[in-house]
Amino acid sequence: MRLGIIGPNGVGKSTLSKLLAAHYQCPLVEEPVISNPYLPYFYKDKDTFSFLAQNAFYSALFLEMWKAKDLPHVIFDSTMYSNLVYTELLRLEGFMNAKEVALTYAIADEHIRRLPPIDITLILLRPKDALFRNVASRGRAIEKDQSDYLNFHYDHYEDVIRIIFKNYKVPAEDILYLTLNDVYQPAEFNRVVKLIEDAYQRKLGLKK
Repeated sequence: MRLGIIGPNGVGKSTLSKLLAAHYQCPLVEEPVISNPYLPYFYKDKDTFSFLAQNAFYSALFLEMWKAKDLPHVIFDSTMYSNLVYTELLRLEGFMNAKEVALTYAIADEHIRRLPPIDITLILLRPKDALFRNVASRGRAIEKDQSDYLNFHYDHYEDVIRIIFKNYKVPAEDILYLTLNDVYQPAEFNRVVKLIEDAYQRKLGLKK
């Protein structure tokens, strides 16, 4: 199973991805955005760096996903569709203009068509107050004073990802929305695993 995990900032993608990779004993492909040199510039100056940073993030993620293209079982803690959410949100906020968005989509389309499909994309959701708490608790300096950006991001994330999936004709059976609780609790983690495996069996036509 090739599983992609996406969701808004602070939802717990990295945590769940690592737990699932250990559970299934399969490789984990982590999004390289945190170490990307464009990231601090983006947070400091979104007007200048939104377009440049988005494409730097895309390119770095594409390369990692390309390296894993032949793996039958792998966990991705981000996907190309996840990155397109940020492009749309930055457009809605006025940080990217129509030309920049069109160019970003053109590049993303070239990336996507070169990668094999993901079997199940898991979209993690949490209440907004929990997202803010999680972001604050990880203590990243670059995320300080970003409340307006994050608030907009949280308010529009789910609507935007639904539009992107519709535009790219991602089959409904390939998508699993999940409101996440504490996955360190065995009962919650087992619940998540069961939902993923049920979704995968439905995709394969083994379960209704």
